[in-house]
Amino acid sequence: MGLLFLRVFFIIIFAGLGYALGQDEAVIFAAASTALAIIIVLIEVFGRKVSLKGLSSAVFGIILGLLLAWIFSETLGQFSLLKDVPIQIIDNIKMFVTFIFVYLGLTLGIKGKDDFHLVIPYVKFKRQELREETIVIDTSVIIDGRILDIVKTGFVEAKFVVPRFVLNELHALADSTDHMKRQKGKRGIEILHSLKQEPHVDVEIYDQPVEGVKSVDEKIVKLGQELEAKVMTTDYNLNRVAQLQGVKVLNINDLANALKPTFIASQRFELKLIKEGKEHNQAIGYLEDGTMVVVEGGKRLIGKTVMIEVTSVLQSSSGRIVFTKLV
Repeated sequence: MGLLFLRVFFIIIFAGLGYALGQDEAVIFAAASTALAIIIVLIEVFGRKVSLKGLSSAVFGIILGLLLAWIFSETLGQFSLLKDVPIQIIDNIKMFVTFIFVYLGLTLGIKGKDDFHLVIPYVKFKRQELREETIVIDTSVIIDGRILDIVKTGFVEAKFVVPRFVLNELHALADSTDHMKRQKGKRGIEILHSLKQEPHVDVEIYDQPVEGVKSVDEKIVKLGQELEAKVMTTDYNLNRVAQLQGVKVLNINDLANALKPTFIASQRFELKLIKEGKEHNQAIGYLEDGTMVVVEGGKRLIGKTVMIEVTSVLQSSSGRIVFTKLV
């Protein structure tokens, strides 16, 4: 919102300068100035990916703009002496150039403020280190809660971006008449509150609207693209959509699966059979970490602890399934 206001203000002021300097042809000068200002703004908007990341604040941007404008003005002054250009024309050009450089410096400063340490070598603020990586988190990963345990271990140090629409979704769940949804919403809000207290991460509520898409998943993916950030989720479908659109995904389920014990063919262990499987004569059991184990020919032994042998392992983002047979 701040950048939008600044862009509109720049165009209005530029048009006013053209009108004031145009004298007898004020309207033409104002129209030309407006067109030029719009072109400059468009260049700045579409060129934001190549913005100078070393600027840390709008003040630093203004100083840089003024410095560049001064250098340009001095060069232009020397040129006018050689070519005998009227001083009034040179002064008008200097005014426009100063305004252009101040505007560009200010906008670049706003967009590059998180990387001030790149401009001043050997100076690095602690808060900036926390923002070296940006991660957009969705509703599922907040409700899941394991993100808090991961952060507490210190393995993740980043800036977590929570979109406003995700926060609204949590509030809607917390206010739901359905008991399960209400519990999920309250749990998500508590997890988010606990995350904000952690020293290893910086949690930011992102209020800017994400336009052009409707569903929450599409908004998260587009936001990840706009911020050049990773997306953290436990949602399998969001995982696939994000990967197809070139957004890097941190799936907590993948992390949990990677930390589970590795099984190899012919490995044997004991397991209590809990229920009947989907296929004929199958039985199902579960390991302590929740991994499902399918036992061929174990239906008649449901309720008992048996010795089984691993035949194969199916690994996916939604979980791990171990296929076995009776010894």
